[in-house]
Order: sequence, then C-alpha cells, then structure tokens
Amino acid sequence: MFDSLREGLSSALRSLSGRGKLTESNMREGLGMVESALLEADVSYDAVKAFMARVSEKACGEAVLKQSDPTQQVVKIVYDELVELMGPVDNDLHLKGSGITTIMMCGLQGSGKTTTTGKLGKRIQVRGRKPMFVAADLQRPAAIKQLETLGEQLNIPVFADYEEKDPVKVCTRALEVAKSKGCDVVILDTAGRLHVDQELMDQLINIDKKCSPDQVYLVVDGMTGQDAVNSAKAFNEALTLDGVIMTKLDGDSRAGAAISLKHVTGVPIKFIGTGEQIGTTSSLEDFTPEGMASRILGGGDLQELLRQAQNAFDQNVMEEQEARLKKGIFTFNDFQTMMSQTRRLGSFSKILGFLPGMGNLKNLLGNTDADAEMNRINGIINSMTKLEREDPKSITPSRARRIAAGSGVQPQQVTDLIKQFNGMAEMMKMMSGMGAGGRIGAMQELMRRVQQGPAAMGGMPGMGPAPKGNTGKRLTPAEKAKMRKMREKEMKKRNKNK
Repeated sequence: MFDSLREGLSSALRSLSGRGKLTESNMREGLGMVESALLEADVSYDAVKAFMARVSEKACGEAVLKQSDPTQQVVKIVYDELVELMGPVDNDLHLKGSGITTIMMCGLQGSGKTTTTGKLGKRIQVRGRKPMFVAADLQRPAAIKQLETLGEQLNIPVFADYEEKDPVKVCTRALEVAKSKGCDVVILDTAGRLHVDQELMDQLINIDKKCSPDQVYLVVDGMTGQDAVNSAKAFNEALTLDGVIMTKLDGDSRAGAAISLKHVTGVPIKFIGTGEQIGTTSSLEDFTPEGMASRILGGGDLQELLRQAQNAFDQNVMEEQEARLKKGIFTFNDFQTMMSQTRRLGSFSKILGFLPGMGNLKNLLGNTDADAEMNRINGIINSMTKLEREDPKSITPSRARRIAAGSGVQPQQVTDLIKQFNGMAEMMKMMSGMGAGGRIGAMQELMRRVQQGPAAMGGMPGMGPAPKGNTGKRLTPAEKAKMRKMREKEMKKRNKNK
C-alpha cells in the first residue's frame, strides 16, 4: 500500500540525514523533495500547499535546526501534519440500541460498492446484530444477483424485487420487511453510474428523503486518485455524507485520494477495503489517520493488525496453543496452526505492511513472494511424518532428502527450515503470554529470515550473533531476563542428562 509515496518520502528524508549539519537552506531543499513526492502520489495541489506551509514553518524553525538529530524531528513533524490532514475520524457505525438503523451505500459503478456492502454486513453481523441487504440498484440485474450471492455466503437476508422499477419503493418496502424478519440494520445498496450525473443524484436524493438513512457512506476507488476526491465532493454536496469507504488500497494506489480527501471535501474516510474476501472482518479496516501516516512513513500499524487478529483468530485454538507454549511445546504442527490462523488476516504481503520497518521489504528482497514462501514451507511440513513434525531432531540427512523429494525442494532448504524453526520455537516459548502480538512478531521474524536466506539465521535465539545490519526486533530487559532463565534451565537439563 502506498509504495511509491513511501519510497519518495523515504528518499527525501534520507537526503536530509545525509547532509550533516542542517541549515535552513538545505532543509528547504529536502522539504522540496517531500513536496514533489506528495504531488507525484496525486495528492491534491491545494492539500499539498497547505500541508507544506505548516511543515516548513515548523521544520525550519531554530528549535529544530539546533537539535542533535533534526531529521528525526522532521519525520515527527511530517507524521503529525499527515495525521492532521487526514483526521480526525470517527469509526463508529452509530448503530441504534433499539429500532432499525438504516445505512445507505452509494458510489460510482466499479468502485466496489456491492462487495463493500457485503464486508460491512459481515462487520455488523459479528457484533451480534441482524443486518439485511436491500438490492436498490435496479439499473443492472447483475447487481441484484451479486448481492443475493453475497447474502447467501454470509447468511444475511436480501430484499429484492425484480418487477419493481422504482428504487425508492424498493427501499421503503424493505424497511417494512426488515421489521417482520427481526432485522435491526438495513443496508441499502443503491445504483451507481460510470460518472456523476443528475439522474443518479435525483434518485439518491429521493431515497434519502423517503427513508431518512441514519448513515450515508460513499464508496470510492482509491486507484482513481483525484477523480475519487471530485466524486466525493459532488456526492457530499447532494447528500451530506457521513463518511467515505475507500477500496482497492491493496493495489497500486498512489495514496493521493486518501491523503487529500478530508482536506478537500471535509468528509472523513471511515474504513478502507482491501482484497475481495468478504468472510473476514480484516478485509474492511478502520481508517485511522495515525496508523495510515505511520504506514506511509514505513512505521507500520501494529494497533490495527492486533485489532484484526483479535477478530480473526479462533480464540479456542489460540488458547490451546498458548497452553502448549507455556509447557514448552512448539512443534511443526503448532507452526502450521499459527500459519493458518495468521492467514485469516489476508495475504502475508498485506500483513507485512502493518509491521514496523517491513513496508519496503519486498524492495529489499527482489521478486520474492511472501505468500509463495509460506506455501513452500507448508509443502515441506506436509511431506514430514508425524514423528518428524513433533520432533525435528529426528530428521536425519536421509530423511531430509526424502522430505525434499516429496515437497519439490532441495535438501538444503529442508535443513535451513529446521534451523530457522528451532530458533523460532525458542522465540515462541519466550513470547508465550504475549498473545497475538507475540505470534505475529515471531512470524514476521521467521519470514524475514526465510526470505533473506541462511545468512540471516544469526541472531535467532541460540544461533549465534546477528549479522551486521540485522533489523530484527530488539528484546526488552524483561524478555532478555526470561531468555537467560530459559537457557540456564536448558543447560541444567543437558548437564543432568550427561
């Protein structure tokens, strides 16, 4: 997400750090590169000018220039101003405690409106509410079929009338049906167009007047750049939007619309849609200016990742695994369970974007595909016997050759995985009690090392010193103390066995 902008800003900020002592002159030159990166990312001209005026005023002040590390101060200023530009945001759906909450979805054709309706329905459903979809897009019969398919997948009722030509009547009738079905949230999936036109606006205004929706959300395609901002402005003038849901931000989005939309329209982005999956809550994220600014600057967004993990992970499975870890047990079977749980969050490439310092990982690793690597690891484990999964020490060179042949890899790759797994097992035991954050952190570390190859195995617990330039997670004093106790316990056990 936002790769080009992140690279542009990183390059601009690196240029400042390489200047030695900063003066107002070279500070302004570096900030000019920041401005260029924003404009190239399709951030609106007015938003960039307002943003740079505030950043320049703060960054070029004497208090910053006299700092021992002024570049870090500039990063903090850029972060704060990005947060200010995109926020504040209210992510609450404001569902009523009693009665029916009506949510109206609108947007241009192709923006992902119907799919987003499904994702929003899932988000509401997991909160214990009873949503109902309304097929109010009568322009395209395929739209009604699509919504019915989504409703069937999610076990959410869909109100549709193939004979009715007036969407206002469909919506008003649907509200009556919702009461009889005991549904407490009605989501109106209205018609879209290829562009904003008066007929579309009149239709939406009529639905708005007759049904009085509690919330009106506009779905926009993040890949359309400033066209998304312009359409949001037009819809807001006609309907008074309560928020925007931006889709397709997991693609080659240049970030301009996300950054400038609030500044230009005054309407906040409430949620962002990633991927086509509708069965998981992680495919519709809360939009937080702090998290988004951190991701843009390469700092990740652990808070959002952990929120998604809490919703996506099977808590019973996680509790069982936690109990095993506390007993010092972590096998290849446990690792596969952890992988399957983590994949509920979406692709591993997506997860890496949430992790601090991992946003540019794919640039460092060339064409390596994180998800393909995980599939390869899965294949190797599946080629092991029950004994080998439970006790990796039982894997002799001849067994490694057999596993390699069964999974289509080289024997050395099997050996490397076992070494990496042993280090990870120690880390997982150390992180027992740290919940989803610990598991994701360990998965992050394993993926980084798997993709960088055997040279990166140093620095894993029990595997010698880390190589120069290691970017692994630093341990806290408490974690180091726990690690020492574990090693002392292991040494006593070995001495006893001797």
